[in-house]
Amino acid sequence: MIVIRLENAPFGLRGDLTKWLLEIDSGVFVGQVNARVRDNLWSRILEYVKNGRAIMVYSTNNEQGLEFKVHGSQWEPIDFDGIKLMLRPSPSRLKMKELQGYQSGGSRAAKRLIAKRAAAKTTQQHALSEGKAIDEFPDKYIVIDVETTGFNNDIDDIIELGAVKVYSSKIVEEFSVLVKSSKPVSPKISELTGITQIMLDENGVELGVALRSFLEFVGVLPCIAHNVSFDYGFIRAACARCKMKIFANRQFDTLTISKKLIPNIRDRKLKTLAEYFCIDELQSHRSLHDCRLTVQVFERLKELKQKDGDGS
Repeated sequence: MIVIRLENAPFGLRGDLTKWLLEIDSGVFVGQVNARVRDNLWSRILEYVKNGRAIMVYSTNNEQGLEFKVHGSQWEPIDFDGIKLMLRPSPSRLKMKELQGYQSGGSRAAKRLIAKRAAAKTTQQHALSEGKAIDEFPDKYIVIDVETTGFNNDIDDIIELGAVKVYSSKIVEEFSVLVKSSKPVSPKISELTGITQIMLDENGVELGVALRSFLEFVGVLPCIAHNVSFDYGFIRAACARCKMKIFANRQFDTLTISKKLIPNIRDRKLKTLAEYFCIDELQSHRSLHDCRLTVQVFERLKELKQKDGDGS
């Protein structure tokens, strides 16, 4: 027996599920399928439900006689002496998880809170050590960019990590690595990024190896990215999969900064900002290219901020 409940799911996904299950209410599906079909259905749900919610409950041979999977829920599944339970969101429990530390296996929400506080602490330490105000743009920083198989860091993979190190507005060192993926690279992603499955098969390295090299290159320097939450989301998810300390460097987002400094512009794409600043841009979407372009955009934004600060 299997029961699936969906919220905010695309209509096409619901139509797919009705090929195997009976929809007995809006977004509620029941039926009997084998384990292979069940796992395939869950993979398909994760691929398409994106920001929606999904719950799957099914019969299995354990002490409880059932198992369940959740996606997009603030309720947290935990194992308690071999019995799987669900915990409601709780500020006090979140605090307890934080005190236990990241390596003890806290919830995603706890890990995000730990990362946020660690980043804030890192920010303060760097500011004090260099005698700078915390909100001042850095002179030494790393620009990062990831290319991925999709947009959901729960189910999609990093296929390229790129970074450039900048001192006093000049790029002094670069880093780039292709990463093997657990899922094939789609033609759409290959067209967008220029990265093919053949390239990953021949030159890609395992995620853990790539991530360690990337984190070693970045060190403790503040990081810049365009739409930084996307890059940080994938990197932190990768850290969790590889059981590494969560990535918590101080961050700056050129997309967010541009909203404050450039109110009148048609959109906030990196390419559009490059055009606004009259920066020559080659038609490429590889990580290093985007990193170099982001450096130029960030430096121009720094100039705008300085002019605003001077009142000119």
